[in-house]
Amino acid sequence: MSLGDENDGGQTRTRLPDGGTGDVYGGARRPARNSRSLITVVGVVVLLIAAIAFANRSGTDGGTSDDTAKDPGAAAPTSATGVRPVTGKDGTIPTGYAHDEQGAQSAAANYAVALVSAEILKPDRRREIVRQLFVPDRVSALEVDFDKAYNKGFLDKVGLDANGNAAPGMTYVSRTAPVGTKVAELTSDTATVDVWCTGVFGTAGVGSTNPVTNDWFTMTLKLRWSGGDWKVESFSQKEGPAPVSADRTASDADEIAKAVAEFGGFTYAR
Repeated sequence: MSLGDENDGGQTRTRLPDGGTGDVYGGARRPARNSRSLITVVGVVVLLIAAIAFANRSGTDGGTSDDTAKDPGAAAPTSATGVRPVTGKDGTIPTGYAHDEQGAQSAAANYAVALVSAEILKPDRRREIVRQLFVPDRVSALEVDFDKAYNKGFLDKVGLDANGNAAPGMTYVSRTAPVGTKVAELTSDTATVDVWCTGVFGTAGVGSTNPVTNDWFTMTLKLRWSGGDWKVESFSQKEGPAPVSADRTASDADEIAKAVAEFGGFTYAR
């Protein structure tokens, strides 16, 4: 589902049921392929050896890292630079970004996680997120737009109550992981950043008609320097780039719910 925004408004990820009842997690399982599994193991070992060799070489060359992309749109390395781009938090969302390209990328990555979280569907938490992330002159209009988009009818469709909570025995999942960032435009006080993401979305629980699945998408965030920090002016979303899905056996509902409860999220930075 998406949220319309007249000024390049946002969209947020929430997976709707494809139909069917029963334990869809059991039906999602695929048989293991021994030959492919062996190839995968060998491939992982080779990659690990290469990574260790590269790390050893990098640690002894005495050089310094440069995280700035030399060409527009080129991928920048994600190794540590020694610059701490996040100095504080507003609630659970990191704040205090550097007033430069690195700070804009860090802000965009963390804001993408917040905008596609399960928290955005909870009315009280949503208002906090909107006020924390967006420039002040966009807050009032976006609060109205978000409330209209995530009304009772919408929440009913995804199995949530009026407060954005799943039914007893169910766990609603919306967890995003940025894979990389790219600065499309940059001035002294504005930035447009593309954030390539993957994530898991859906409801874990026996009998769920909205199973937890994964997806790949790119969020574009237009940022403005406001009040001493990077804030969102508008955002949009598109599908992909998506790799070929691996031949893996799907976990059952209990394992997914347990993982969501036990594994915390990250603060993302360049």
